[in-house]
This record gives sequence, structure tokens and C-alpha cells, in this order.
Amino acid sequence: MDYAKMRMIAEELEAYAERLEGAWIVEIGPSGPVLAMTCPSKRHQGTIRRIREQLDEQLLTTHPGYICANGPEIEHPAIGRMRRPDAVVIPEHVLDEEDLAVDATEVLAVIEIVSPSNPNNDYGEKLAEYPAMGIAHYLIVDPRTGTIEVHSDPCKNRYSRKDPYIFGDAVPFGPWTVETADFRRYGKAGNGVG
Repeated sequence: MDYAKMRMIAEELEAYAERLEGAWIVEIGPSGPVLAMTCPSKRHQGTIRRIREQLDEQLLTTHPGYICANGPEIEHPAIGRMRRPDAVVIPEHVLDEEDLAVDATEVLAVIEIVSPSNPNNDYGEKLAEYPAMGIAHYLIVDPRTGTIEVHSDPCKNRYSRKDPYIFGDAVPFGPWTVETADFRRYGKAGNGVG
């Protein structure tokens, strides 16, 4: 199926989802458009907020005019994919454009917080799709295990570099640094290291 048809189906699914209870997202993955319910935990949302605040502060210096935003869809029609990462580093002006999705060529980095219910999505499909989209930096934060992976140097359908970290580390992520001492694990009280 060509991307234009998949995009049309995705838009119909998005319109349908607006009438449903709960929070829903539509993505276009390897098998086509998918409608999925989301219920990110408070810890998931807290981690995204911490990352966004840190990156937004650093972007003022490293990439003026760019922001770390939650939720816009990114798409790459040539490979037939549309994803909604937990956060993206993009030029702020693209949020004012008419289109529904951000062109993946505008994206400097993506951030995903691993969900307890579907970890394979972030470590599998998206780990192949983001480099295929040409996205230079991919940060995977896993509150299940207290681990972090930084993927960079995209080459075709893979990143040629992977750097592992744990909660509590100062994590180099492209030209930025993400302090993770305040990150929290799922089901763990206290600080992010425990």
C-alpha cells in the first residue's frame, strides 16, 4: 500500500479516536496504520518533562530556534512511516505549519520512554525506523531497569553507535547532556538509582 493511502487511513483513525474515551495515538509502522491506546504513568510524564526542560535550556545555545516538544507526529513518506515519539528536537516554527506531521528531515533527535507494556516497540521497530528516517540521535530511557541507551550515527536502517548508561549518570546526547539523577524507576520509591 502506498504512503498516501496509509496516511489517509491514519487520518480516518485519528478522527475516530477523537470520539473514544481515553488517550489514543495513531502511527504507521511496518504493517501499516495502527491505533493504540496510551496511558503513560506519572513517572513516564515526569521523565519527559525533566528531559524537555534540560534540552530546551541547552538548545538556546546549541541550536537557537529549536525546542524539545512532546507529541508531534513525525513522518517519512519515502519509507512509509509515521511515529509519535515521546519527545522530539525540532525547529519551533514547524509547530505553526498547517501539516499534521513534522517532516522527519527536520528532526534532530527523538526521545522514547519505554513503556512497561510494550518495550519491543522502542527497542525494535523504532530502533530501525529512526535511523532510516535520518534522525541523528535517539535516546531510550527505560524506567523498568533504570537504564538508558544513546544511539547515534545513523547508517541506513541502524545506528552505528550505541552508548549505555544508568539512572544517575550525566548522559551525553548529541551536543547536549541529560542529567538523570532525578529519574525514577517504575515501581520504585526514592531516587532514580534504587
